Amino acid sequence: MSTRIYLDHAATSPLRPEARAAMEAGFRIWANPSSPHAEGRKSKAALEDARDRIKRALGWDGELIFTSGASEALAIGLQRAKVDRRIVSAVEHDAVFRAAPDAELFSDDAEFDARTVLAIQHVNSETGTINPLADMLDTIRPTGAMVLADCSQSAGKLDLPDADMLVISAHKFGGPIGIGALLVRDFNLLDPIGGHERGYRQGTENLPGAMGMAAALEADDWQTAPDDRSAFAEALSTDIVSIGKRADYIAALTHPSISAQALLIRLDAMGFAVSAGSACSSGTLKKSRVLDAFGVPDDVAARTIRVSIGWNTAPEELEQFAGAWASLT
Repeated sequence: MSTRIYLDHAATSPLRPEARAAMEAGFRIWANPSSPHAEGRKSKAALEDARDRIKRALGWDGELIFTSGASEALAIGLQRAKVDRRIVSAVEHDAVFRAAPDAELFSDDAEFDARTVLAIQHVNSETGTINPLADMLDTIRPTGAMVLADCSQSAGKLDLPDADMLVISAHKFGGPIGIGALLVRDFNLLDPIGGHERGYRQGTENLPGAMGMAAALEADDWQTAPDDRSAFAEALSTDIVSIGKRADYIAALTHPSISAQALLIRLDAMGFAVSAGSACSSGTLKKSRVLDAFGVPDDVAARTIRVSIGWNTAPEELEQFAGAWASLT
């Protein structure tokens, strides 16, 4: 192939041109948003404008705390929630387990109360599985427990759940790396620590990043239509690890005989950038903890890769990958 085809958007998406332009404007507003002088007030106004635009783009009417990314947002939400118990599902991103190392694992018979927070992904980053959060919220909310939804793989792509806290990451939808947010229904759900962001985060806010994130969310056009993505999934349906309802932009593909590591090498040589799971663990030879938790047999997991589509993926690129995949024997 003369040009490479990037199909690892679940790890990170290329920066949208609208986000790049917004960041360049942000770099020209160089003052600290917390400074009291005219330059600082100008930066503060731009930051609050970006905050309002992000909330509006996501349909969120609660509060928004800017962070350095999803990992920090998860840490704030899990470590400073006013609760005694933390429960997480077994298929969460590693960042959740780092933020709450002593958390209980979710089970069907888990009991919830007002001193509990449940952390659960909206869309799984390795399989694209969409968790039925609406049904879970109907069950959990009457108990008084909080729900923190990791929406890193769904923000800017799907309607977000009506959870108490949501985590988003800009570089997953064409915004800049190094900025994300914790959306919280009410600040009273968290213990403050002082500093910036109404006292809920330390460190000077990343104004260019916030402006880039807002612009990326507002530019929600994709080169592929839902029909393109559905046709792609259908063409590879016999190879997709099927685990519940799945987002149409993340596919876990299993080859009948070739190992995941060999698949990555061969596809990379053919011009395709794909992965073997989350970027934080895809460089290891260990079985995916997520696939293991989903009950995928070891021999199947060892032959499974992830293909993820983003805003600038073209329909013809999907056709080329389908042809390349079919040629692998």
